[in-house]
Amino acid sequence: MHLTACEPTAMSTTTAMDPAADAGLMQLSGSASVDDINGRPVAMESSGEESACEREEEVETPGEPVPQPIETRDPHTQKGEAPRLETSSPLVPTSQLWTSRGDGTVKLRMSESGPAAEPPVTVHELFTRTVERFGGQTALVRKEGEKWRTLNFKEYYEQCRAAAKSFLKLGLERYHSVGILGFNSTEWLISNIGAIFAGGFGVGIYTTSSPEACRYVAENCQANILVVENHTQLEKILEVQDKLPHLKAIIQYSGELKESRSNVFTWAEFMRMGQEVPDAQLDGIIASQKPNQCCCMIYTSGTTGAPKGAMLSHDNVTWVARQSVKYMGFTDADVKQEVVVSYLPLSHVAAQIIDIWMMLTIGGATYFAQPDALKGSLVNTLREVRPTCFLAVPRVWEKMQEGIVSTSAKSSAIRKKVAVWAKGVGLKTNLRMMQGTAPSGPPLDYLLAKKLVFRKVRKALGLDRCTTCCTGAAPIAKETLEFFLSLDIPLFELYGMSECSGPQSLSLNHSFHLGSCGKNYPGSMTKILNPDDNGEGEICMWGRHVFMGYLNMPDKTAEALDDEGWLRSGDLGRRDADGFLYITGRIKELIITAGGENIPPVPTEDAVKEAVPLISNAMLIGDKRKFLSMLLTIKCKMNLETGEPTDELTDEAVELCRRLGSGATRVSEIAGGRDHAVNAAIQDGISRANERAASNAQRVQKWLVLDREFSVPGGELGPTMKLKRPMVLKMYQEQIDKFYNDA
Repeated sequence: MHLTACEPTAMSTTTAMDPAADAGLMQLSGSASVDDINGRPVAMESSGEESACEREEEVETPGEPVPQPIETRDPHTQKGEAPRLETSSPLVPTSQLWTSRGDGTVKLRMSESGPAAEPPVTVHELFTRTVERFGGQTALVRKEGEKWRTLNFKEYYEQCRAAAKSFLKLGLERYHSVGILGFNSTEWLISNIGAIFAGGFGVGIYTTSSPEACRYVAENCQANILVVENHTQLEKILEVQDKLPHLKAIIQYSGELKESRSNVFTWAEFMRMGQEVPDAQLDGIIASQKPNQCCCMIYTSGTTGAPKGAMLSHDNVTWVARQSVKYMGFTDADVKQEVVVSYLPLSHVAAQIIDIWMMLTIGGATYFAQPDALKGSLVNTLREVRPTCFLAVPRVWEKMQEGIVSTSAKSSAIRKKVAVWAKGVGLKTNLRMMQGTAPSGPPLDYLLAKKLVFRKVRKALGLDRCTTCCTGAAPIAKETLEFFLSLDIPLFELYGMSECSGPQSLSLNHSFHLGSCGKNYPGSMTKILNPDDNGEGEICMWGRHVFMGYLNMPDKTAEALDDEGWLRSGDLGRRDADGFLYITGRIKELIITAGGENIPPVPTEDAVKEAVPLISNAMLIGDKRKFLSMLLTIKCKMNLETGEPTDELTDEAVELCRRLGSGATRVSEIAGGRDHAVNAAIQDGISRANERAASNAQRVQKWLVLDREFSVPGGELGPTMKLKRPMVLKMYQEQIDKFYNDA
């Protein structure tokens, strides 16, 4: 959702991946090449992680109004635009804009008219209205063997009620949680919504989490019940269950139980458990729920500290979902059903908003990918399902790009020429469309390129029906944006974070600048705090999408939200004259050199990676140092089972080495300056990047190619594939010190 990644603690709505996931991304493009593939994505960028801790004097952008939340009252009594929904749910009266209590309530940031005036509703109210309109429409689809098994919305709703009753039978207490640890599935969604119906909170736990990380989240959210996918995940919980005082039961939804335990149940046993719970008991709990109370929690990925539970209210998720489907032009199921493939971790806000809440709002169908989606099977699912909307993190798009380039290199000479010509036409035409300088009708060469190349690319990627393709959870390189744009697949970036329920700004066909995250989401406001001479400052957000607060962390909540309810993102950005938002860095990532110069690392890192395509990851170093240095990794193949990097270069990297006059096929042949041809090429690329630096202080003076690629299992990357800078500094302290000791 950028979503480019952004989390006040580390949205970066990021998106967490299985450690082995990155290994399979190279296979996502299948055997398709540039001349026989075609697709059209919309990008989302995810949130940042830590909000700025230090208070600064607030300087409002000229003309920026101070928001005033209206008193909580029935929106039907307000003047202005007629709300789309016929009824609204009453709110719990309160004057507080934030809370750190699970049983707390907040004042909604409503307005007198427009999107922010729409009546607030609970999750249950949203669901029942969908059942009334689209009850017979396909809701959830999963593959068993070679067959797809479906649930319609009426069946989906009934199973959520059954799960809610079973949670109550197991002793789920009000304002306590159900933790869900597993790959995306019907059971994941039913557990999540069933927990909400039963008066608890749905809380996702990343499947990549260690037993200790699982314990932290489960204890922090006071989980009474944990739902796990299989025996592997069950073992993590059994290892730490003695440290979970609130835990009453564990449910395994996939595979047979390997041993009998009094508090561990199969999914079938669980779903039968609540049959004797009276409907009236559940209905009473549902009726007591209000839109300004918490319904679920998104735990930040913890790349800059301990994960924090961002509490989202019923109104947060239902309002964001309703605004999103309208702004993105999605259609209701009685007109044309939208289809998504669910494969990114549902522990992340971006996946939840699209796969669960947006599809629920319009009666869309959610198809579940196979658990090994990011190890290679995703492209097969995409080709079979042909989604109308597709969300991917930058790493997925990058690996798709690498796969396309690698396969295209094996094409015939004439096919290569056609592909190069078509890409040139695609980039030129789309840039003109973006700039508003395109002719009234599509050029003839564009139409020809579309027929010869673009449509085939989309079809091979499974994106031939896709009108909305998104990128999120981390910043995406300009090179990747231009690559897909040249294939007539514009990636529209969405910026947001867990703490704003997903989106804050979004690029779309009618509002698109390359490298920008678009304009404000409907009903929200953005301001730049303490802008410098270039207009860059901290991005702050205000609207009904702003979260309730961090569970049991009043100090952290107060750091993230000011007295007027503005959410401080911790991200640096600027807006251009047309209102487009550009993310320029994160406050906590700023490098302050010994000479006092502030340097955001990402632009320099991106410039080096663009200049040297052989490089996979680059990390700039120089905080409190006299000059900048950089750690580099080379593109290599990953172990499909473990996600660990191997020593073998990717096919693309081998080809790049060959062009440089190097015969290297392994990382170990390059690392540490062992290959003179590659070494010279890297230095040349860094020198070219340095020429574009704004000052001498921003030039990279020393660098080193490491022996290993960064990875989740290695500890350099977090679950959302974000670079864990403090960890990298610690892991490679010896190499870093050598840069400066030698100087």
